[in-house]
Amino acid sequence: MDHIAEAPATQKTGSTADAITYLKNKFPGVVSDDTRAGFQGVLVEPNKLVEVATVIRDELGYDYLSSATAVDYLGAGDHLEMVYHAYRMSGGGALNFKAQTDREKPVIPTLTGVWRGADFQEREAFDLYGIQFDGHPNLKRILLWEGFNGYPMRKDWKEAYHEAETKPFDSRWPNGWVHRAEEKNVYGKNVRYPADFDLAKLTDTSEESLYSAGAMGVDIQNASTDEFRTDRLIVNMGPHHPSTHGVFRMIITLEGETIDTLEPVMGYLHRNHEKIGERNTFLMNMPFTDRLDYISSMGNNLGYALAVEQLLALGARYNPPTYRAEVIRVLMTELTRIVNHLWSIGFLLNDIGAFFTPMLYANTEREKILDFFEATAGSRLMCNYMRFGGVFKDVPERIKSVANLVNDRVRDYDTMLFLTEMINERLPRFLAEYDRYLTDNEILRERCVGVGVLTAADAVQLSTCGPLLRGSGVKYDVRRADPYSIYPELDFDIPVGTNGDIFDRYMVRMQEMHESLRILRQILPRLEQTKGEPIMGGTQQYSPRIPVGESYGRVENPKGELGYYVVSHGDAKGNQNPWRYHVRAPSFINLTALGPMSRGYKVADVVAILGSIDIVLGETDR
Repeated sequence: MDHIAEAPATQKTGSTADAITYLKNKFPGVVSDDTRAGFQGVLVEPNKLVEVATVIRDELGYDYLSSATAVDYLGAGDHLEMVYHAYRMSGGGALNFKAQTDREKPVIPTLTGVWRGADFQEREAFDLYGIQFDGHPNLKRILLWEGFNGYPMRKDWKEAYHEAETKPFDSRWPNGWVHRAEEKNVYGKNVRYPADFDLAKLTDTSEESLYSAGAMGVDIQNASTDEFRTDRLIVNMGPHHPSTHGVFRMIITLEGETIDTLEPVMGYLHRNHEKIGERNTFLMNMPFTDRLDYISSMGNNLGYALAVEQLLALGARYNPPTYRAEVIRVLMTELTRIVNHLWSIGFLLNDIGAFFTPMLYANTEREKILDFFEATAGSRLMCNYMRFGGVFKDVPERIKSVANLVNDRVRDYDTMLFLTEMINERLPRFLAEYDRYLTDNEILRERCVGVGVLTAADAVQLSTCGPLLRGSGVKYDVRRADPYSIYPELDFDIPVGTNGDIFDRYMVRMQEMHESLRILRQILPRLEQTKGEPIMGGTQQYSPRIPVGESYGRVENPKGELGYYVVSHGDAKGNQNPWRYHVRAPSFINLTALGPMSRGYKVADVVAILGSIDIVLGETDR
């Protein structure tokens, strides 16, 4: 019990093992080691979860809740489990803690009072697994519609056109007797309704409290101020508004033109990505990750590869990636960061009125990078390039294209000369020019300075990440805080803002592109030095058996922390399909902050505020 008496300041800098010891001593019988093979962290009794989480935050310094996800252990304990990964803003690894609950009546207290960033993540676990979070301020479905019957991430859920629990399906392999799933459809329709369901009598009450009065979905009240008579309006923006960056909706309560409340509504593109991922083999998920943030597929691949490699390292025959593979991985992901930020800034300018010109101007340089991706990976967007233990293919000697039409210009460049010129000349010249045109532009400053402010404390509390978090002045970047690949040996700075407004987020992205170029200039000589070396540790396995256990792999993707929580469970000799495949999507969690950071601003500002978060709906909805 001596540990309890130690000063909190000491506990806040200790190792994860020290933190676990502290918790077990402070909460005997409540906190216990997770002794399952390949698992880490601790199990917490649900009735004390809030108390333990508060100590984790306040006494142990884990002030950032990165990920909260559910797992269904049907047939292996028959319980549901919430898994949390908390980090310190000062850096270091995760404190992984879990709470288990009965499958039939699943109840766990909410952690939104400890970390507000748990809000959307708990709603997702309620939506897909049916876990009730006692005390949650707004517990309702978030990706599915309110009338949806069942919880589609549970292990006993059978989706329409269900064929088998795991792939490869017998109809495809080994005999190739393929049939259309619809021909043997167990439901007869591409949807399943409850037995007593009558669509004609359906009344959706999920947003009733927001539309309590008024006609045609508009609530109008008179409200007077000393200066103006204003109307209180509730309006929907989206889901097909051009400035919502996809099929996305915002329910906005306005006092005149001033935003009082804003609630994001998403899920229009939800396809149960994670359930499909659990039917896939581990390797099948690699191209599947391309579809999340389709602007940043290289980074998506790397995060998933890191998660699975952590599990592979638990086995006896694991070969880590070679040094050349790591060099190429960093090359690809930093070029991806530039691709993403060029696109993001271009669309932000769109949102504030500079219709398409800045974006198309930036596209010229973006296309050069995509030329290189195409030559190396065979694809410009859906690259499917990383592999467990390395990469799919080495960088080609030459970047070549073929003529499809009579007047097509054929590319044929020496790859290293192409990269050298792009990294040392083209991109720096372009960024200087872009900066000169935009940064001091009167309209950009007028629309962005002092608008959409998110304080540093709120940014951490709401679990935001990436440029949104750093724009608020929080110097947190996974590449430095919890390093992976060869980032520890590379020199680069972490740009941060000072005011937490839209302009700071814009500046962070501009500066991050310069820092990516700084990294890439260090990568070029490493590419030359490792030329001819293997790109894969050991022999590539096309259907590897993954040792049992859990892992959380994360990378600093352009939009923020992208994490994958993966569980291999079942066969003690290893499994070909993940038991759990969860994506901690930065676009999804960053939207938790959209309401708070829009309050008090004008309705015209919300377009720019949303644009400054930089979301993509493939990743948000999954």
